[in-house]
Amino acid sequence: MFNFVSKRYWYFALSLLIIAPGIIGTIVWGFPLSIDFTGGSRMELQFSNATAAQLQPADFKAIMAESGFGDSIVQTAADNVIIIRTKALDDATRNSIVAKFQEKYGEVVVRRFDNVGPTVGAEVTQKAGIAVGLASIGILLYITYAFRGVPHAFRYGTTAIIAMLHDVLVMVGMASIFGKFLGWEVDALYLTAVLTVIGFSVHDTIVVFDRIRENQKVHRRANYEEVVNHSIVQTLDRSINTQLTAVFTLLALALFGGVTIRHFIIIMLIGLISGTYSSIFNAAQLLVVWENGEIGRLFGQGKKAEATP
Repeated sequence: MFNFVSKRYWYFALSLLIIAPGIIGTIVWGFPLSIDFTGGSRMELQFSNATAAQLQPADFKAIMAESGFGDSIVQTAADNVIIIRTKALDDATRNSIVAKFQEKYGEVVVRRFDNVGPTVGAEVTQKAGIAVGLASIGILLYITYAFRGVPHAFRYGTTAIIAMLHDVLVMVGMASIFGKFLGWEVDALYLTAVLTVIGFSVHDTIVVFDRIRENQKVHRRANYEEVVNHSIVQTLDRSINTQLTAVFTLLALALFGGVTIRHFIIIMLIGLISGTYSSIFNAAQLLVVWENGEIGRLFGQGKKAEATP
């Protein structure tokens, strides 16, 4: 049986190597917020001489990019309507863009044009932050209660939250890096991806923890490291197989689902992979570190007896 637990500091180092560039990038480059959060313009256009098959969001994004608005968000609606959200447009720029659409698709009717303020985006962000905070407290209390029959039940809830924050930091860092080098922006769908990954991550972590609890009763004479390692081995196939089904689906959507959801799908894909990793190689390993009293030694506060030969 492979000893996963003995390599725990390698897993922590790998997580640090993945998270650190993203944190540095976020500090240096900032967070690439879209008009959902910063405000901008919203156009609703109807094309009476074009078919729905001709109105592809990718084509509209290309035209907007040619006009200097590569961060535009394009959505289709019923009755051959295209909805475009982009940075603030003045009347002259708007008329120029509409003329390009008319040249390619025929008659265009501007059904709606208005400026969008950042107020709604700020409110959504605030509520999302509150939701994540309340969810974290709820998860901590629930897992502590659910594992009340094992020693140090509070540790299970705490390490689950740490693993969840690991996944959030990975997604935040990747969003900053993608924004710098690929021009991607964070929109409302990004918040959906983050909240979805949080659910997946905590669920996978609880599966591993539950097996640790069961094995503590079965293998009473084994030390804690052996119990955790045996539990990881038992749940590894299940965790990987479960996540692979989601990964394959997301890969198909990223490749064939269209440009309008590609950023959302890729960010969520990264988050799911991170969630699987953190459940097995961070959360469970942190339980061992805590049980062995190694947290203090990490900060140079180990017991004197351990320093003596």
